[in-house]
Amino acid sequence: MKKLLVWVLALVMSFTLVGCGSDDSSSTIDKIKAAGVLKVGVKDDRINFGLQNTDTKEYEGYEIDIAKAIAKEILGDENAIEFTPVTAATRAGLLDGGEIDCIVATFTITDERRESWNFSTPYYTDAVGVMTKKGVYEGLKDMDGATVAVAVSTTSKDSIIAAADDLGVTLNFKEFAGAPECVAALNSGVVDGYTIDVTSLLSYLNDSLEILPDRFSPQDFGVATRLDDKEMTDLVESVITKLTDDGTLAKWQAAWGIDS
Repeated sequence: MKKLLVWVLALVMSFTLVGCGSDDSSSTIDKIKAAGVLKVGVKDDRINFGLQNTDTKEYEGYEIDIAKAIAKEILGDENAIEFTPVTAATRAGLLDGGEIDCIVATFTITDERRESWNFSTPYYTDAVGVMTKKGVYEGLKDMDGATVAVAVSTTSKDSIIAAADDLGVTLNFKEFAGAPECVAALNSGVVDGYTIDVTSLLSYLNDSLEILPDRFSPQDFGVATRLDDKEMTDLVESVITKLTDDGTLAKWQAAWGIDS
């Protein structure tokens, strides 16, 4: 009788373990459908791309439209979505940790990043620029010895170093947590310039700042998913491909004023 009881208990435990394992092996799409919500990492401070409206608290922009299209494809409802603000420093950890399902946040596609995450076909091509105080510099060629702010985990620093080397210009750099800190350092005179993609710089223009005419390193933005998440990656790719082929992305870019 005791042996029978032990056998029954062991059998119950094995079923329990198998059940737990099946939950862990559920695909991201299955989990999204079960939860009824798609969790997306977006920018909340990028005008025309990903911005949280201070009055309505709603998110709006080109990348928000893309995220909603993904939600509609999975759940049949573009509003079945939860936005999490991300920065260059936080986005990867949130994705890898499973707190978000994908990233639609001006995430530049590079060969190095492809080793850690999957990226969709590009949905936008931008370039790196430099913001400075008005009237101080005509271009990067005038910035020899200047100190430039860069945000942690962005690729802009490498781009501007390469461009400066070509011009025989030497730059110094200070790293900050994100764009607001970089702009604050520029406004206060701690640094002489701030470099990142032009779409970000446009969000921080004011009466005392300008974007220099130089453009460097055209770069593609893509939707990022986890490296081992093939089903989610394939679904996102199908959405971006469809939106590209039917002209929807071009229409959205024009509507948000980012088509040039």
